[in-house]
Amino acid sequence: MSYEEIFTKSRQVYEIAKKIFPGGVNSPVRLMRHLPYPFYVKRVEGAFIETIEGVKLIDYCMAFGPLILGHKPKVVEEAVKEFLSNGWMFGIPTEIELELAKTIMRHFPSVEMIRFVNSGTEATMNAIRLARAYTGRKIIVKFDGCYHGAHDYVLVKAGSGIATWGIPTSLGVPEEAAKLTIVLPYNDVEKLEKTFQEQGDKIACVIIEPVVGNFGLILPEKDFLKKLRELCTTYGSILIFDEVITGFRLSLGGAQEYFNVKADLTTLGKIIGGGFPIGAFGGKKEIMEMITPSGQVYNAGTFNAHPISMIAGLVTIRELEKEYPYKIANKASEEIVKAVNEEISKIRINFKTKHIASMFQLYFTDREIKNADDVRMCNVDLYNRLHSECLKNGLYLTPSQYEVNFTSAAHDEEVVSKTIDILVRCLRKLETS
Repeated sequence: MSYEEIFTKSRQVYEIAKKIFPGGVNSPVRLMRHLPYPFYVKRVEGAFIETIEGVKLIDYCMAFGPLILGHKPKVVEEAVKEFLSNGWMFGIPTEIELELAKTIMRHFPSVEMIRFVNSGTEATMNAIRLARAYTGRKIIVKFDGCYHGAHDYVLVKAGSGIATWGIPTSLGVPEEAAKLTIVLPYNDVEKLEKTFQEQGDKIACVIIEPVVGNFGLILPEKDFLKKLRELCTTYGSILIFDEVITGFRLSLGGAQEYFNVKADLTTLGKIIGGGFPIGAFGGKKEIMEMITPSGQVYNAGTFNAHPISMIAGLVTIRELEKEYPYKIANKASEEIVKAVNEEISKIRINFKTKHIASMFQLYFTDREIKNADDVRMCNVDLYNRLHSECLKNGLYLTPSQYEVNFTSAAHDEEVVSKTIDILVRCLRKLETS
């Protein structure tokens, strides 16, 4: 059956949505450009989503990363329901925000103080503003393909949806703002050193996804992050680790624990909200004390430290502390990649995989994936065809070559076995089509 024959009701809903939302959606990657229209979800549970047509799909997008325990985990659901009996919006401090903050800080020793906001975009925007205030400098350095949210200074050669849609920057971003952002190739130590030699005294901060998760999956080469840490220390620049994806996914201490490199400022999101809207930035006390009301770097928000996000995040992290979610999720990712690699060696398609912890991505290429240019050289059409074929067979891979597949504690052996069966069949069909 074709996509249109399977997702018939979704077409009707999308026709209405196009008249209400720009492009018919509220975030561009949801449109899935290679498909005629998006499908719509009715309910979720564990590793599965069910569409409004009643089609059941194994989910590897997992809301783009927050759902490390799976969809609708009972422990989070029960905690949220219990808290709702007290109310759900106060605009006044609650004890629960202290508990979540202390829990995060215990696992991230580099975070001595923290501020909760409402999204990863808000977190990175405020971290950059804070770094500029602390150093008195204007220039920021980012890396090609790293996505740090949708604000002016980082919408230059960004990843995620902006990569999917082929926009190198965004209309409405002043040239003056873009000129204050230096973009370097990821994993290129030589260009990094040269940039610091030439402009180190002007660089306020370097912001980086320690593992790139918004341009496919790109891993740091040996000592790249340590060299970055060394250069920032030498030149007095603030090192910002954007751990919105990697925080509590690679480990309880995120990428900083995994790679043993500490940042000056850290941005977090996704998992720390347990599936509810969240963002946070934190770091050294002397830097964080510049935030209002203790300092003059302004940040405020009606929904900052929203109590439902706080309780959901706290319960999620407490569950992760039991370790079993990591064991299940990491094993699932490892087994899927292993099975795909074994299968692809039997067929005539150039193919690479990248994998770390509970994250993986598939590339149709003969190149090693070291930076954004390597991803750009991949056969995106083949990935899109694989995605479409899997979708018709009950498997929802992440909807773009420039995103990442995530596993969770709900991806047990039965789910993984079914996943591998579908993936193998779809890969074989690509070879013969």
